[in-house]
Amino acid sequence: MESLRYDIEPFGIRTTVVEPGFFRTELIVDASTTWPEPTIDDYAERTFATIEAWKSMNGRQSGDPAKLARALLTIADQEEPMLRFVAGADAIEGVEAKAKELLAQAQGSRELGGDLAYDEPNS
Repeated sequence: MESLRYDIEPFGIRTTVVEPGFFRTELIVDASTTWPEPTIDDYAERTFATIEAWKSMNGRQSGDPAKLARALLTIADQEEPMLRFVAGADAIEGVEAKAKELLAQAQGSRELGGDLAYDEPNS
């Protein structure tokens, strides 16, 4: 969506990337989800732990899908909708943590990576 916006903006089409947290839907019930079978032993323990964690939150997700729907309708009606909508306190927390991590990486790269421009020969 971030790249697509430049192609479609001249036609008056706006996009918003929606990054939802966990909402109380039937997404993680067994009837709606195909859980992966571990095929690589090195990942099996982590895969099982992730599946169990997701299953355990079924019916206890903090997000209300009706509220999300109303928020999305609000965004759809905006003349200039935001480029990214992070939906739910859990998602906001995760995005903030990732943003801090990326900023720290950029700052840590400044000394080694900040002066890598091509040196033009003196004329």
